[in-house]
Amino acid sequence: MSIQGIDVSFYQGIIDWAAVKASGIQFAILRAGYGLGNVDEQFNRNARECNRLGIPFGVYWFSYAYTEAGARQEADYCIQVIKDFEVQYPVAFDYESASVDYAASHGVNVTPELASRLVNVFCRRVEELGYFAMYYSNLNFLNQMFDASLQGKYALWFARYAQEPGLNGQAMWQYSSTGSVPGINGNVDMDIAYYDIANVISKAGLNRLKGEVVTPPPGGGGSVLIYTVRRGDTLGGIAARYGTTYQAIAAYNGITNPNRIYIGQQLKIPAGGSGGEVRTYTIRPGDTLSGIAQRFGTTVQELQRLNQIQNPNRIYAGQVIRIG
Repeated sequence: MSIQGIDVSFYQGIIDWAAVKASGIQFAILRAGYGLGNVDEQFNRNARECNRLGIPFGVYWFSYAYTEAGARQEADYCIQVIKDFEVQYPVAFDYESASVDYAASHGVNVTPELASRLVNVFCRRVEELGYFAMYYSNLNFLNQMFDASLQGKYALWFARYAQEPGLNGQAMWQYSSTGSVPGINGNVDMDIAYYDIANVISKAGLNRLKGEVVTPPPGGGGSVLIYTVRRGDTLGGIAARYGTTYQAIAAYNGITNPNRIYIGQQLKIPAGGSGGEVRTYTIRPGDTLSGIAQRFGTTVQELQRLNQIQNPNRIYAGQVIRIG
């Protein structure tokens, strides 16, 4: 599978997104901003237009961090900028030569160990905030600036302008910086996604609009999921996603007409139909069933039972499994 996309920033100016969509572009990656709190001048317009026209998009944040605290702050800024939009593709950390030069101007020599820690801190914070993390790199940075600690840990957006990427395992490939797309004046970066990332993100319950959060209810007794209704949602669809029934959600929220919910409405999601909390996990590259079991305090056998997995050695990245 290959899904055709583009990535843009304010350098592309005012984009005619209707023309972009009509040309067959299937997704976009938008620059949300850069450094400490600098929002891309065209981001809000680009995000609104993509949401309005139904063009799935993700974002990237161009980093000027040279400390772990700075990388974490950039992640916080990025999520603050995008939280009111429906973001269906990853949130990417973009660290390039200009980032290294900026650090040098502040007396910091960026080593592979430091560069890798910055990626880890940004991506881990993005995940903590409920979004799907990715990092951007070219072949030079993969070989010289990022160490083995990143391999298979986060999705990779790989840049190489050639006939073939010459690499395996990346989620996306930026294959040209001189593309031409109707609705955009001048050159534009062209990308391919190798699998349906938006579907993986959706099934994992990530990138939730306005931050659906899990909070402990008064008096304890487990967790309650707060879900913010999106465009196109139905109570039945939400119920199926979280392993419960629309009747249970309606009763839990005092809804008399299950056909009348609205965008932005916050719903409390009761525990699954069996009476226990339903938890899911999206498998990443490098995961093992035993490692997942240890992380969540369960057993391989229980995970096999819950997910009808015959061979515990055959799981795949992007697979969504029940934890409990």
